[in-house]
Amino acid sequence: MPNRLAHETSPYLLQHADNPVDWWPWSAEAFEEARRRDVPVLLSVGYSSCHWCHVMAHESFEDPATAAFLDEHFVSVKVDREERPDVDAVYMEAVQAATGQGGWPMTVFLTPDAEPFYFGTYFPPESRHGMPSFGQVLEGVRQAWQTRREEVADVAGKIVRDLAQREIDYGAARPPGEEDLAQALLALTREYDAKRGGFGGAPKFPPSMVIEFLLRHHARTGSEGALQMAADTCERMARGGIHDQLGGGFARYSVDRDWVVPHFEKMLYDNALLCRVYAHLWRATGSDFARRVALATADFMVRELRTAEGGFASALDADSDDGSGRHVEGAYYVWTPAQLREALGAEDAELAARCFGVTEEGTFEHGSSVLQLPVREGVFDAGRVESVRRRLLAKRAGRPAPGRDDKVVAAWNGLAIAALAETGAYFDRPDLVEAAVGAADLLVRLHMDEHAGLRRTSKDGRAGANAGVLEDYADVAEGFLALASVTGEGVWLEFAGLLLGHVLTRFADPESGALYDTAADAEKLIRRPQDPTDNATPSGWTAAAGALLGYAAHTGSHTHRTAAEKALGVVQALGPRVPRFIGWGLAVAEAALDGPREVAVVGPSLDDPAARRLHRTALLGTAPGAVVAYGTPESEEFPLLADRPLVDGEPAAYVCRAFTCDAPTTDPEWLRAALGG
Repeated sequence: MPNRLAHETSPYLLQHADNPVDWWPWSAEAFEEARRRDVPVLLSVGYSSCHWCHVMAHESFEDPATAAFLDEHFVSVKVDREERPDVDAVYMEAVQAATGQGGWPMTVFLTPDAEPFYFGTYFPPESRHGMPSFGQVLEGVRQAWQTRREEVADVAGKIVRDLAQREIDYGAARPPGEEDLAQALLALTREYDAKRGGFGGAPKFPPSMVIEFLLRHHARTGSEGALQMAADTCERMARGGIHDQLGGGFARYSVDRDWVVPHFEKMLYDNALLCRVYAHLWRATGSDFARRVALATADFMVRELRTAEGGFASALDADSDDGSGRHVEGAYYVWTPAQLREALGAEDAELAARCFGVTEEGTFEHGSSVLQLPVREGVFDAGRVESVRRRLLAKRAGRPAPGRDDKVVAAWNGLAIAALAETGAYFDRPDLVEAAVGAADLLVRLHMDEHAGLRRTSKDGRAGANAGVLEDYADVAEGFLALASVTGEGVWLEFAGLLLGHVLTRFADPESGALYDTAADAEKLIRRPQDPTDNATPSGWTAAAGALLGYAAHTGSHTHRTAAEKALGVVQALGPRVPRFIGWGLAVAEAALDGPREVAVVGPSLDDPAARRLHRTALLGTAPGAVVAYGTPESEEFPLLADRPLVDGEPAAYVCRAFTCDAPTTDPEWLRAALGG
């Protein structure tokens, strides 16, 4: 019989609706029940494409004996971290502080007042490798609760007090200067893996936000070292197994330093960020390889993640049926030489094995290989390789596909809107721009209320109950600003302004300008989460700073500019010390240092060929964070278009920076030079 999770919209929670565990969703009622029964709360946090979440669910939460013990001695609460990033952040901070590490599934035991007192991640059904079994943990917690209650209360109280004292070193309320950004680049150079690209060791995550900083730093300063690190990392990733060589798109991360074996889940946010990075790399270098990767990633998102309502689903699972009824990680993506021969015939299979690095020994499990491009494509006949790729893709389509998390997350859709709008504009793909507009329409229709307040998620056209957090407001505003620049439709600038109004009034500290991850009127947790560092996505703090800065450039708003500069003070404090973890903040700081530049393009109509050439040239400029307004001289949709006439009846572009404007130009080449294109 289904439990309470059957009424939820989260695909992750719905996966547990048939567990024998009497799960509760995160709610005041769950804690009231624990208080009434005088039992602790088991908090289990995960997400739908998490491999080890599925493993623990199968081993423990589907086990009737374990479920009976949980139901007798605990109130069990299941949380989708993608729906409730605030709950996840608060307790993950506690887990990391107590154990020195974190991850998912996250397992935390709480008092009925939601105070944590014991932590872990995955627990196996039997003890192994020095790790207690889940049953041993449950029995130990039960005994402690019943016989050492005072000790439990002391531990919980100390943890909550310690969390309250973990204040952020905010630094000066000003953005980083030239020297700060140079120091950040130097620190990145020390951590750069010159042999393999990327930063640090295994596991290796795509450093999308850092690459954006490197590209902007190169555009502003001409630093060849910054461009080289960005370009080489992008090439290594795109040639590695982390990149789907058949269907496009990127997996979450590589388990090794060489980008060979991925953790196979594909997340919307990674692909949105990487699509934009490769498009920006093409803009900076003209690399055909970068163009192909950007377009393949955009096409993957539209083909495999777009929902019936026009938004973009969160993720594809790592696991899928291997054909025998077992769910196996990577089964959809890996190949053996025998499978290549079956799909292609002997001769083309040999070509595919050499081209994609498939060996008899395998690079993954059980003699299978993850497809890579270890040898430069020029060695092979490009037409023949493309034929092989298409046939393998068609053969793969017959395999059982990974499950899809159809939850639409506002923030991640904001990232996708920005990526698809810009990629579509750069490469003359209006279908990609239309996909971005469709997702933006969905966010306005379904996720925004009459006061422009955001809901975090939706599924199947139904908005979720959880309020948007800072990254939702910031990333959706960023997507709308990109869409405004690309389409020339000022309504997106207006919507961005409404969202940023919430940032200023509900998320910002009025004294310091620091930003919180949750609104002042949000549900009160044991700590109000506040994290300026990037995780898999840009931090809400620095994403908001970027959107505030862009909006200020569009409108001339001193309030938004001041808020952006105050928020960037944390980048001034952290950027030179830990640049890998505040890459988006460094990218925004580059824009602030460069201006950012304001470009107004006017023409007799939006369809005028000369005006469109100027508009495209403006979009292709590499000046960090430049904003573009496009319309007719009579347009009232963009403040930048006010008092911008045609020049001798011809379309013209106006470029301004730091309250100083160049003479208008009708020459695309002059405009390209002015914007670093």
